[in-house]
Amino acid sequence: MATQPPLTGLKVLEFQGLAPGPFAGLLLADAGASVLRIDRAPTPGDPSPPASDLLTRHKSSIAVNLKDPAGIALIHRLASHADVLIDPYRPGVLEKLGLGPTPLLAANPRLIYARLTGFRRDGRFAAMAGHDINYLAVSGALALLGRKSQPPTPPGNLLGDFAGGGAMLVQGVLLALLAREKSGRGQVVEANMVDGAGYLASFPRFARRTPAWDRPRGENLLDTGCPWYEAYETADRGWMAVGALEERFFAELVKGLGLQGQGWERGRWDRKRWPELRGVLERTFRSRTREEWEAVFEGTDACCTPIYGYEELEGDKSGRLEGEQRPPVTLRETPLLAVKKDARDASQGQGEGVEGEGHVGYPLEAGQGGEERLKEWFGWSKGEEFEVKNGGLVLNADGKAKL
Repeated sequence: MATQPPLTGLKVLEFQGLAPGPFAGLLLADAGASVLRIDRAPTPGDPSPPASDLLTRHKSSIAVNLKDPAGIALIHRLASHADVLIDPYRPGVLEKLGLGPTPLLAANPRLIYARLTGFRRDGRFAAMAGHDINYLAVSGALALLGRKSQPPTPPGNLLGDFAGGGAMLVQGVLLALLAREKSGRGQVVEANMVDGAGYLASFPRFARRTPAWDRPRGENLLDTGCPWYEAYETADRGWMAVGALEERFFAELVKGLGLQGQGWERGRWDRKRWPELRGVLERTFRSRTREEWEAVFEGTDACCTPIYGYEELEGDKSGRLEGEQRPPVTLRETPLLAVKKDARDASQGQGEGVEGEGHVGYPLEAGQGGEERLKEWFGWSKGEEFEVKNGGLVLNADGKAKL
């Protein structure tokens, strides 16, 4: 019998941000943590609406007046009994508000103060603005990505923001929570997307000194340089992914494509013939539809699979495409929260699932569900422990907030 998700009871304060910070909060929330997002109270006359954040599953929000000392006092009081605080801002932003790690850890020595930046906090770019492409650029990872004779190609913002940023920050939080079990004390956790992306690129960085990746971008085994590790278009403009690296897998690919007897099994490592082999594979895959090739290779070890788009995964009602959204890991005894509505076992998570089932995200409005969350956490009520001033929550002036 499955019990509660593993982070049930963990209180997380997430300062409003974009992409990596909210993703870190989402990972914690999906694992059962109670996540309260802190939004800035709207400034009168400010024409720019708050940026839309769709990574809001299972979260609540409060809007806090950070220009009012009573608003800062409210956050101090919340942080004094929180387990984790997520700071997604540039170095020094929260410190200027009096919300840096020094005062908050002094008030709550068990707090995990998790800070996420794009560039290194101690590097030459620390004070500069940047985005995913910039962090990958200075980490060295971006130079690896792309086709031969083409510019470096960023993989959306997956590698920096989400893998190297938000997910790495959560790894740090979990490590700090483990350390707290031994020491009883929290600590500052610092992650940045430069180091995160660079760490994720450990294998290709090491492989640059081996034949697997010692050539320029787009000419290596795993970066589209090799014809049997590539995507190929089909007759109906679909795509098949080929990853037949090992000899026996390549033999299965050749067999499925009907190319036996042409010597490719013996001559595939002759790089001079790679352009010819690529041409053969391109023509062969274009001779049938994706569905036809899917039927040929399903159940084989050819490492040849269809490339699905999210639009068809979302529309799949049979479950055959394995496109339903699931938690990133399966914990058999304490599953994470379900994403899909009809989750059936631990691999799909637990609970009722969510609207959109992982294909549609919904904005969390500033203040949405926050007062209920404060009631749940501390038994607080508006007019008692806190009040609303200039569109944001502040600590009640008579100091009645008790924890």
